[in-house]
Amino acid sequence: MASAKGIDVVLKSVKRISVRMCPFQPSVQSTREFLEAIYSKKIRTTNTNCEINVDVRHDNSEPIVDILFGDGERLVFKSENVTSKEMLMKLSSMCGSKETQAKDSAKK
Repeated sequence: MASAKGIDVVLKSVKRISVRMCPFQPSVQSTREFLEAIYSKKIRTTNTNCEINVDVRHDNSEPIVDILFGDGERLVFKSENVTSKEMLMKLSSMCGSKETQAKDSAKK
């Protein structure tokens, strides 16, 4: 398992991560930290087919992290008032539950 800030993250069930941010906003720090963690070699190697898109804008828009899972479910963070650790913990939790569901359905 890959680790980011002490949080185990496995992107096996993630199809795409899209990040939209205005880098000049003061509230974008947690989004940058999340992106840095996701781009780490340990996490990237858990799913080399996971597409990561970064949309950098200069329009003072709220930073958004949009995660699409292989089963079509989406997780969207309006990351202005959320820490990177909170985003990574939620992502790790959802990936873990999706892995468990996949294992359970494979047993049936």
